[in-house]
Amino acid sequence: MSLYVADRSSVVAAEELIATFGDDAGFEAAARADKSRDLGNHLHFCRWRQIERLIVLMSIARAVGTIH
Repeated sequence: MSLYVADRSSVVAAEELIATFGDDAGFEAAARADKSRDLGNHLHFCRWRQIERLIVLMSIARAVGTIH
């Protein structure tokens, strides 16, 4: 899985969603992305989709990808 993280605020947002929504954090990020898309805000749509992917990656209990 390849993931681009624009800045630390994406990680902080993912951590906050996980703390607040637990296992449903990814669904909340997806809902926020959908709302942004519906409002025509493509920048926030992309940001919330990235956060959704980050939440999935953070929920995996083992390392993913190449380990150096």
